Amino acid sequence: MEQSRTKNATRNIVFGMFLKVYQILLPFIMRTAMIYVMGVEYLGLNSLFTSILLVLNLAELGVDSAMVFSMYKPIAENNKDEINKLLNLYKIYYRIIGAVIGVAGIAIMPLIPSLISKDSIIPPDVDLYVVYILNLISTVLSYWLFAYLSSLLYAHQRNDIISKVRLITFSFQYITQFAVILFTKSYYLYLIAAIVTQVLSNILIAVYSKRLYPYYKAEGKMEKVKVKEINGRIKDLFTSRLGMVVVTSADSIVISAFLGLTVLAIYNNYYYILSAVVGVLTVIFRSVTAGIGNSIATESKEKNYNDLKKFTFIIAWVVCVCSCCLLTLIQPFMYIWIGGDSSLMLDFSAVICFVLYFFVEQINQVLHTYKDASGIWHEDRFRPLVTAIANVVLNIVLIQFFGIYGVLFATFISTAFVGMPWIIHNLFTTLFKRGRKEYVFNILLYSVVTVIAGTVCVLVCNLIPDNGFLTLAIKLIITGVLSNIVLFIFLFKKKEFTDTKELVFRILKRRM
Repeated sequence: MEQSRTKNATRNIVFGMFLKVYQILLPFIMRTAMIYVMGVEYLGLNSLFTSILLVLNLAELGVDSAMVFSMYKPIAENNKDEINKLLNLYKIYYRIIGAVIGVAGIAIMPLIPSLISKDSIIPPDVDLYVVYILNLISTVLSYWLFAYLSSLLYAHQRNDIISKVRLITFSFQYITQFAVILFTKSYYLYLIAAIVTQVLSNILIAVYSKRLYPYYKAEGKMEKVKVKEINGRIKDLFTSRLGMVVVTSADSIVISAFLGLTVLAIYNNYYYILSAVVGVLTVIFRSVTAGIGNSIATESKEKNYNDLKKFTFIIAWVVCVCSCCLLTLIQPFMYIWIGGDSSLMLDFSAVICFVLYFFVEQINQVLHTYKDASGIWHEDRFRPLVTAIANVVLNIVLIQFFGIYGVLFATFISTAFVGMPWIIHNLFTTLFKRGRKEYVFNILLYSVVTVIAGTVCVLVCNLIPDNGFLTLAIKLIITGVLSNIVLFIFLFKKKEFTDTKELVFRILKRRM
């Protein structure tokens, strides 16, 4: 069973990583084309409407997580009737969700202009309401067109199928949108291409789901007791969903309202680089969630706690190297990308704030993965909401004094000092039922080592004058080598290092 979980997770990570790299490179080319051909203000509009629609997606409440979690047990027991009833229930839920998002989206249309600073330059050929409606249509269709069937693939740990489908559909989207930017410069056609892609993606995922699992059909009525249990999970997941959306969206909306679309576009150029790295790591988290859920259901608490320490060690190592690379490479890369226009860049202090948040949030995602895999949403229901409120309050207060830097630091503070300690408490009192001092010490150790590694890398790389992509490549190699050396010096004696090394050798041996 453990080998099966490892095999599925490895397969999902490989395909997921390939897709994520593809999704980073192609949109980067698109973003570059939009900056040079259409203008930076279009990027600001993209970011603003994406953030608004994330808020509207609160109507989803967390149904997707509850859906997949509820399928773990009937899949393990080969209970096809139970899965059919779950599919039918979720089909109904998603139809309702799509309708709610559509109605709510139309209702808030009059507020759109107030979310953009009066000093912002809005492209003359763009009607804000038309752009908003096109984005809204794409979101609604994502729920109405067979969305419930993707749960079968996630619950069976076949994320790789979804990755393959998205590779095909995103290729269509990027090629079409790139042609639109170059030849028509029509922002409306750019958005319509995204709508067509969403429809195509949902249909293909549905086709593959039915082909792999033809014996599952959305039929039957779930027992009232079971429906009540699922609704309880969804209710508990709402605050988690709310917290995630607020933290993700509040920064962009606050920046747009207070500082304008141009500043938002500059912020999102940096955030795009950061989110590209986050996206790669997210593939790992999504790929192992179902396996962790299975382990929690079948293995001892001691075994799962040791797995948590090992998983945290692996992520901390990877995140440390990524953090060092962001510190040394993001500014020279940004300078090359935007053609040497320093007015479209932030200071290095902003980069430090970005990296602080990146490190804390990725360690936090380890804890979130275990929370979702174990389904302890009820015990964790207040934490995301309180964290989100702290983030919004700090955003509004600190932006008045420190501008863009206040927004960045507010997100770091709310995550590091409100959200993370709380979720650690919830996991260790509910799931592991043991003291947390050892685990907290490990996190602090990894944080200190990351600071040391980052300082060493920055000091060394600053000795090398920037001179195009060749220098960038040299700094990348130096940063990768130095950060790993520092990590090895401080951590090679830990048991988690030995366990991870053995795990890697086992995987490689099976592959050979």
